[in-house]
Amino acid sequence: MTATAVIQARGLTRQFGQLTAVDRLDLDVPPGQIYGFLGPNGSGKSTTIRMLCGLLTPTRGDAQVLGFDVIREPEQVKRRIGYMTQRFSLYGDLNPVENLQFMAEVQALPGSERRRRVDQLLERFHLADLRTQRAGTMSGGQRQRLALAAATLHQPSLLFLDEPTSAVDPKSRRDFWEFLFQLTETGTTILVSTHYMDEAERCHRLAIIERGVKVADGPPADLAAGIPYAVVEVMTGQGADARSLLQSRREIASVTQLGLRFRVLVDRSVTQPVELVRQVLAGEGVSGEVSLSAASLEDVFVAVTQKEQAGS
Repeated sequence: MTATAVIQARGLTRQFGQLTAVDRLDLDVPPGQIYGFLGPNGSGKSTTIRMLCGLLTPTRGDAQVLGFDVIREPEQVKRRIGYMTQRFSLYGDLNPVENLQFMAEVQALPGSERRRRVDQLLERFHLADLRTQRAGTMSGGQRQRLALAAATLHQPSLLFLDEPTSAVDPKSRRDFWEFLFQLTETGTTILVSTHYMDEAERCHRLAIIERGVKVADGPPADLAAGIPYAVVEVMTGQGADARSLLQSRREIASVTQLGLRFRVLVDRSVTQPVELVRQVLAGEGVSGEVSLSAASLEDVFVAVTQKEQAGS
């Protein structure tokens, strides 16, 4: 393990019978950052996190977390990390104080420390006014904050969050991410899986996972800058005609519709991508505004996943 890596994996693989859920994953996660896993459901994100947490034994490969081997020393790993699952896993018939006190006992926090730490977390995650309310009657965003409080109760230096915002509203998601950035400011490293593009863009570094394979890795801005296509945006009211014409050209890798707009990925070998798109549309009488655009993270995702599918 390198001196700066909090998580390092090499060739990490997990098979379930004939299914390869994670395929030869290499991973390096630096300290004090939010590292994201972006991918659709079933891409291997949760399986990877469970292996890194010491909850699932890899079929092949190896990984170290906080300097401990996840295969030979899983209990050492579990004691030193925080883990928040996609589903709310605390007790619905207990209130926030009772849930946190129970978790403090599980984490073996000293008795003198428990009350102070519970009160501190209730304030930090805006739960003080809900201290007597049963968790099962709380909103999705409130339960989410309670789960994060429980995961950070023992002040771990590394947090694993498995699609933690999949069941909450956009405002709660935004607020949740503010809490995550506050944690990184104190030195906490966070690995979070998501299928939301806006959340992926918030990460310091990002791995895109497709069918168990890591197809891209880097800061979101670098991934967008390195996309092997020019991105052309088309505004037209003749959507069906435009899509059919553009998809017929071999130089065009993808056409994605967003309302009246189309995001068109044109191979870099085309020296004048805007002119190409204009000519394709005009040749069949389709009118519209055509312009060059900066690549978005969604463009990156489309590009790298299509490349992976084409190569399989």
